[in-house]
Amino acid sequence: MKNQQSVPYNEDVDLLSFDIFKSLTEEEVEELGQITNCTLHKRGSIVYNEGSRINGTYIVVKGIVKIYKTGFDGKEQIIRFAKAGDLIGFRSVISNELACTTSKIIDETVLCYIPGDELTKLLKENPEFAMALMKLTCKELGESNKFLTDIAQKTVRERLAEVLLLLMDEFELDEDNTLQISLTREELANMVGTATESVIRLLSEFKADKLIELNGRRIKLLNIPKLIKVGNVYI
Repeated sequence: MKNQQSVPYNEDVDLLSFDIFKSLTEEEVEELGQITNCTLHKRGSIVYNEGSRINGTYIVVKGIVKIYKTGFDGKEQIIRFAKAGDLIGFRSVISNELACTTSKIIDETVLCYIPGDELTKLLKENPEFAMALMKLTCKELGESNKFLTDIAQKTVRERLAEVLLLLMDEFELDEDNTLQISLTREELANMVGTATESVIRLLSEFKADKLIELNGRRIKLLNIPKLIKVGNVYI
């Protein structure tokens, strides 16, 4: 899918550097490289919209992509963030269904587009790749099930603490213990599943409790053990 806010990316991309492609043969990698189209996307651009027909999948080479659903009131519910090495859009290709989510660039990103026919061919001819993709699908399903349980059983305060810890696991901390992903208060609220005002209030409470330190969009984690306790997270 073409995007007006994308330009060709002409640098070499080593597909074997991504775990999902580790099982591919040299011939498969060479063939994949010949038909893969890589593009650089600016922050704010849409990769594909919910309800659209996706004819291929994307591997994230670098950057961050927000995956979300839109409610009847227009409010976003963030499902996850995709980073380098992640595949997006593959479920709709395999199931031959319309996209059930929207993908939006939140940090300058390089994506490589893999046609659906090539993905299907690899699944049929390479059992190890098929198993890797199956494991990835199961992992995403497990995360979705956990999210539904948390929404039903945890307080907003618990969910916010858990989201901060999730972002720490996904994107790690810098040398100053600051999350290496910058999100708006609205995006945090859309991850937690609550109103933006509630997240703003709770972040202030976390700051007062010396759990975090705020510097604009940047969040520094001061007391990770206490956040684990607040979030009722089992590690």
